[in-house]
Amino acid sequence: MSSTWGERIKLSIFGGSHTEAIGVNLDGLPAGEPVDWEEILVQMARRAPGQDPTATRRKESDEPHVLCGLLDGVTTGAPLCAIMYNTNQRSKDYENLRVHPRPGHADYTAYVKYGNHHDVRGGGHFSGRMTAPLVFAGAVARQILGRRGIQVASHVASIGGVADTPFDPVSIPSEWMDRLSREYFPVIDPEAKERMRQEVEAARKDGDSVGGVVECAVTGLPVGVGNPMFDGVENKIASLAFGIPALKGIEFGSGFGGSQLRGSQNNDPFAMDSQGCVRTVTNRAGGILGGISTGMPLVFRGAFKPTPSIGKEQDTVNLRTGENAKLVITGRHDPCIVPRAAAAFEAVACVAILELLAESGLL
Repeated sequence: MSSTWGERIKLSIFGGSHTEAIGVNLDGLPAGEPVDWEEILVQMARRAPGQDPTATRRKESDEPHVLCGLLDGVTTGAPLCAIMYNTNQRSKDYENLRVHPRPGHADYTAYVKYGNHHDVRGGGHFSGRMTAPLVFAGAVARQILGRRGIQVASHVASIGGVADTPFDPVSIPSEWMDRLSREYFPVIDPEAKERMRQEVEAARKDGDSVGGVVECAVTGLPVGVGNPMFDGVENKIASLAFGIPALKGIEFGSGFGGSQLRGSQNNDPFAMDSQGCVRTVTNRAGGILGGISTGMPLVFRGAFKPTPSIGKEQDTVNLRTGENAKLVITGRHDPCIVPRAAAAFEAVACVAILELLAESGLL
């Protein structure tokens, strides 16, 4: 299994949903960077399960235990390795899934690729639980970025048919970025959150699930970060973002909507600002041109599918007998992964931007 990412900042994630622990190894971090542990726990809590009816009832503290790479709260320059113990597993709920793969889940493809030797308990290495180590890595990266004037935040842009107010891609208040980056289920419009909760609850009562979109923004990123072709800002973020199991699509700036515009509508006019810096009047490019940052806010969105593990009866097959079968999934599963996915999506941005800064010699 490929669970390592990055060249300058190397990220490795290990473990499984029902193993003794899950963890992450971060190699390439600069030495001498203070790590505020309380801020780490804020980010871990945003992703942690069991917080409200929109999430799984599985309870995990997700408190990281650092094995190496941190001394007296400061990075040493050696690889930073941390683990989170799994304490609330119910593996018996998954015994049936080795024979009856879940529609929409990786059970079948893992069965074929790994010869039925994969860990099916809780989804194993394919589980959304594996985003907990990713959030830890992002929480460390976030603090390093913050000392360089870079902020990362997101909000739940939509769940089902309910939408939040979008970011203004030209100017995002710093206080918004700070607030959203610390909230569970972050939204700009509080009334939208209540309607989203109703959407999730309706799906849950029906034994079903619902998906949605998370919009992420990065502010303070200097112009000139990234490269053309295969090492651009979009490439780095997207390649890491698809490590989040539920992510099915990503767009930057005007994205797919921009394909319906004319060039005169989609182009961002340049102008000099009051400080003599080149800016754009609009930001449909999402802060990126030719794979390189423009100095405008970096804005992108991720589409997250409905959780495949649902209570409704579904059609599947019996891999042992080769016959069609019916499947009713038991266990504890999120009726909507989107509120918790926001923290993971931000973590992706934090680690990817840190990698880009390292490549540009800005760390």
